Amino acid sequence: MNILGISAFYHDSAAALVRSGEVTAAAQEERFTRKKHDSGFPENAISYCLRSSGLEITDVDQIVFYDKPLVKFERLLETYVAYAPKGFQSFLMAMPVWLKEKLYLKSLLRKNLSNLGQVKAKSLPPLLFTEHHQSHAASAFFPSPFESAAVVCMDGVGEWATTSVWLGEGNNLVPQWEIDFPHSLGLLYSAFTYYTGFKVNSGEYKLMGLAPYGEPRYVGKIKDNLINIKEDGTFRLDMDYFNYATGLTMTNHAFSQLFDGPPRERESEVTQKEMDIAASIQKVTEEVVIKIAQTARKELGAENLCLAGGVALNCVANGKLLRKKIFKDLWIQPAAGDAGGAVGAALACWYQYHNKPRTLNGRRDGMKGAYLGPTYTNADVEIELNRLSAVYERLDDDKLFVKLAEILANENVVGWFQGPMEFGPRALGGRSIIGDPRSSKMQSVMNLKIKYRESFRPFAPAVLAEKVSQYFEIDEVSPYMLLVADVKNELRLEMTEEQKKLFGIDKLNVPRSQLPAITHVDYSARIQTVEEETNPRFHQLLRQFEAQTGCGVLINTSFNVRGEPIVCTPEDAYRCFMRTEMDYLVIENCLLAKDRQPKWEKDDSWKEEFELD
Repeated sequence: MNILGISAFYHDSAAALVRSGEVTAAAQEERFTRKKHDSGFPENAISYCLRSSGLEITDVDQIVFYDKPLVKFERLLETYVAYAPKGFQSFLMAMPVWLKEKLYLKSLLRKNLSNLGQVKAKSLPPLLFTEHHQSHAASAFFPSPFESAAVVCMDGVGEWATTSVWLGEGNNLVPQWEIDFPHSLGLLYSAFTYYTGFKVNSGEYKLMGLAPYGEPRYVGKIKDNLINIKEDGTFRLDMDYFNYATGLTMTNHAFSQLFDGPPRERESEVTQKEMDIAASIQKVTEEVVIKIAQTARKELGAENLCLAGGVALNCVANGKLLRKKIFKDLWIQPAAGDAGGAVGAALACWYQYHNKPRTLNGRRDGMKGAYLGPTYTNADVEIELNRLSAVYERLDDDKLFVKLAEILANENVVGWFQGPMEFGPRALGGRSIIGDPRSSKMQSVMNLKIKYRESFRPFAPAVLAEKVSQYFEIDEVSPYMLLVADVKNELRLEMTEEQKKLFGIDKLNVPRSQLPAITHVDYSARIQTVEEETNPRFHQLLRQFEAQTGCGVLINTSFNVRGEPIVCTPEDAYRCFMRTEMDYLVIENCLLAKDRQPKWEKDDSWKEEFELD
């Protein structure tokens, strides 16, 4: 049975194909259109999923959308009525879109699917709808390696739910309780994202990355005024300080007065105030996440925990949750945001709608390392590189990895493109930029000359899974870069008394460990463990780098520039390579050196083409 899951029309549109319970393909629409967080109908992602299995749209048995638009519309209307006459301007802006498109989403989907498959609507497979948090919960539990688990979903808002707790057992997923809009931990974090001058729905990870530079001096103010947290982790927000329920902004004048000034203007200097605010809301978020996890453990008695929803991408909170050992084990959906809803919708249909039995694969999850996107053969790559007049040499793996390890050890920055594209927001060694973590200059070089982004942004380490405990204070695998752990004490560098007195961004230039490029200012790192089974070529490169340098770790950051989605095709990779100051590019077995390429007309069109976030 073939089931197609779709998420679309809000942000991060995506499609996923589930065949007899197996996730075989998944991709976000942004990767194909090159429009970051593309919310449109995911025709390219759907086409890829079908093409990957040789299917036509008529070969699909069911198509499942990841939430229920009519229930969401009900919430919208009830909210505007409850807050009237406030929010009238927002109401006038929202209603035409709903009355023209979203209220008739079923018809719109069938029309787009008909055009995509070039068939009449009556020839399409049945179209089903799951609830938003049901999609999140299904994406978290059903691919997990657990027979039973507590499931916690936390995001901005679905239809009504903003936080939900579920019990997963076998092929059953039973809702336990939820917190409803407008009380939302995800929207609270996004409000601070907005206030500190970053873009909502994409800048939250910047706020998390900024937090270690600050002091949590605003925690009391947040808890005294904005959020009332109960002992069981449930909470309520004081909506007098927020504008998102009915307005066009996240926060209002009362919020600005509480924090002594208006929101930071985007692209302006980040000050100590923003750093302290980031540290404060991060600490509050962690408190809520941990308390809700403790409640789920107490109420459900489950030994394992699964997470999904946008809050589950907060890898700092996840790391602290893991270290608390509330649960025996933890599994997080790699595409925890709305894109992952496409996977969850399809799996919910298979297990819950069709009541199919669920069989587990030992300790392995069902996401295949998140390597679920398009892949290219060496023949495909060479055709494209020849069309671009690129200069390259093709090497077999043994020679390529030896040479590449030498290149990396000489502090070169390398674009690394191989195998299937990753599903979710993290580059995991399929579409990555890699470098030597021992280099003290690599963080600033990559941020300023390659990624064109803020200097404070940290880089993550990719580490041999079997060696992770040699470098970091963690014994668990972290294949999806969703856990933060501390660097081992023996690798840390002692700070001088003068260095200990530094505040804010001044901390940035003080090396914290023997792997300075991946060690954050609080001695932490966002870890990706690389296993031979799921990514054999990346694992082989790490082993060769270790053989030459004694270091089984590489910097791994996403293959893109600021404001642009992660690259998808060889052409995308070559364009990004030539637009930046990367030194080398590897696409499958083809190695390209920047100084051997034909002259590339330098342009900044990407800055105009993609909105900076």
